[in-house]
Amino acid sequence: MSNSQTVNSGCSNEADRRVVDELPVAYVEVNAQGVIVCANQVARQMHDPALGEITGKTIWDLMPPQEREGSRLAFESLMQTGVEPPVIFRSIFMRQEYRVQEIHRRLILDAAGKPLGVRSVTFDVTEMEIARKCAQQSKDWMESILDCMSDAVLVTDALGFVRYLNPAGEALTGWSRDEITGMIVEEALPLVSYRSDQPDEVGELNFRMTVDRKWKGTIVVLDHARNELALEMSTSPLLDRNNHFTTGVVGLMRRAGEAQISSHRPEAADQACRSFA
Repeated sequence: MSNSQTVNSGCSNEADRRVVDELPVAYVEVNAQGVIVCANQVARQMHDPALGEITGKTIWDLMPPQEREGSRLAFESLMQTGVEPPVIFRSIFMRQEYRVQEIHRRLILDAAGKPLGVRSVTFDVTEMEIARKCAQQSKDWMESILDCMSDAVLVTDALGFVRYLNPAGEALTGWSRDEITGMIVEEALPLVSYRSDQPDEVGELNFRMTVDRKWKGTIVVLDHARNELALEMSTSPLLDRNNHFTTGVVGLMRRAGEAQISSHRPEAADQACRSFA
């Protein structure tokens, strides 16, 4: 079912103009020739005041010269084919700074389905884009540090799906990062047995326990080749800094010594917990 609309212009009468003008986002309608026939107050404020009233101008009058030809060809293609236009992102210079805009567009069709123009709603997503880039930079920076660590590091989300494994973890478990990412941790590394370093530990080791609190001890898991692998492991919940809820679990692992391998596998533990639950 098409999202295109055959309704009248949002500025076709005084009542509609008032409604459109009160929208908190920029609303614009253009006809099939690219001429702006309706623009609300937010849309008018987004553009250089030196341009004057934007209604009656073409959308290309508001663009840098180097963008006009490509935009004109794309618009003409929309009018000819009637294909729904995609969401676009633009970086524009306004009020002495660059702002990022997310523009959602829909075709305006006549009763026969012929395109009459386009209506668009524009959101200023500058702050969101800055936050996204900062988060990506922080993630890349953290991964570069973890990639250099000699100990294996495995990170899951709060549901137990693997989100990251460093090169040391790949060498230790036999899993590549691409293979294990997205898998449930207890399926990737089934738990055979464990021994906690805390003698008063209550309850069996399972993934839910590691979400709720820190854990440290020795475990035996099955690696990628399904051979037993004894590990010293410590885990800690990952907490959101602002809201303080758990977003995942980080585990630090290294190969366990022979003495630990032979002493940490009591039969009761071996039967009690075959995998993270």
